[in-house]
Amino acid sequence: MRSRSCNPNLAYRALSQETELGLFLPCNVIVYENEQGKTVVTAINPIVALSRIENPQLEPIATEVSTRLQQVIEAI
Repeated sequence: MRSRSCNPNLAYRALSQETELGLFLPCNVIVYENEQGKTVVTAINPIVALSRIENPQLEPIATEVSTRLQQVIEAI
């Protein structure tokens, strides 16, 4: 499955608003099988991560990334 939640266009938009945001990129997602044989998906919440940078122009980008990431996780 190809993730459309974290893509170059969104990264460019975010970096255009806040250069130091690159510290939070790329979007990290971990997929693994636990001891019970279940698939576990974990990811950094983009809204929480980007809230650490005090730039209100990032809020709509974080919301869009979060929505896309949630859709990908639900599809797994």
